[in-house]
Amino acid sequence: MAAVIRLLKSTTTRRHLSTTTTQWTPHRADPKPKNIQWVFLGCPGVGKGTYASRLSTFLGVPHIATGDLVRQELSSSGPLSKQLGEIVNQGKLVSDEIIINLLSKRLEAGEARGEAGFILDGFPRTVRQAEILDDVTDIELVVNLKLPEGVLIEKCLGRRVCSQCKKNFNVASINAEGENGRPSISMAPLLPPPQCESKLFTRSDDTEAVVKERLRIYNEKSQPVEEFYRSQGKLLEFDLPGGIPESWPKLLEVLNLDEQEEKQSAAA
Repeated sequence: MAAVIRLLKSTTTRRHLSTTTTQWTPHRADPKPKNIQWVFLGCPGVGKGTYASRLSTFLGVPHIATGDLVRQELSSSGPLSKQLGEIVNQGKLVSDEIIINLLSKRLEAGEARGEAGFILDGFPRTVRQAEILDDVTDIELVVNLKLPEGVLIEKCLGRRVCSQCKKNFNVASINAEGENGRPSISMAPLLPPPQCESKLFTRSDDTEAVVKERLRIYNEKSQPVEEFYRSQGKLLEFDLPGGIPESWPKLLEVLNLDEQEEKQSAAA
């Protein structure tokens, strides 16, 4: 644990950012930031895993999802696998201490490999988790992805999974009118190839009632977390203007990242 704290806290530079969707301006000359220590927040179905993964590839830092850490430990013969198996089988929530234990191990392994930071997805979900995380590392930016609730529900209800290849698709074609001065939102469906069309199924928990309840619980718990990071000057709220083609360039813009510059740098 001490090694994790020493590595991550000693290399952190405080950066100024706006808490709106205006451009975030880090104090650096290097077009590709180093020692990234970011968190992605957002309602279920907003796409935080997708954007965190894309940024992970773009910046060359690992995308760490706490759900993946739990699944990896369950499939291993590690010291926590049996305890986790009992918790999951009983339908209980994994404790904050176990999650932080798994995360600390992952960060220590990253330190040994020379990783230049991380993008964390799915954690923290409560203020207590955020406080514990502050004792482990020094988060410098929290990106909060947002979509109107009606769009989130439509998006979740359109999700489909191929029973053969296990890939995810979305059959919803979303065209939502703008509200409260916000622009309208359009999202094209992510349709499967012909060989998957007859093999699609809907997840059992992707019903309107379940989706609305997930959103209610998330909103109830997330507001204090958002305020926790807002009070630290670390929260960047980003209203997604549409699907990936519309949102990705805008996200890079507010993060002050240049995709073309990065491509040229990689090719050099």
